Amino acid sequence: MPDERDTSLARSLQSLHENIRRAGPAATASYSLIGAVLLLGGVGLLVDRWQGTAPWGVLAGLVLGLIVGFYQLAMVMWRR
Repeated sequence: MPDERDTSLARSLQSLHENIRRAGPAATASYSLIGAVLLLGGVGLLVDRWQGTAPWGVLAGLVLGLIVGFYQLAMVMWRR
C-alpha cells in the first residue's frame, strides 16, 4: 500500500508543478499591473507634494499606471 500512496503523491506534486509553471506568465503580468499602478501613482503623489498640484499628479500617475499595466498584461496574453 505505501507504494500506491507514494505514486499518488508523486503524481499530485507533478500536477501542481505543471499548474504553477503554466500560471507563471499570468501571475507575472498581474504583478506588473499592480506594480505599475502603485509605482506611478506614488510618483504622482510625490509630484503633487513637490509642486502643490493635488490631485492631478496622483490622477495622472494612476491613469498612466493602468495604461502601462494593461499593456503588459495584453502582451503576456497575446503571446499565449
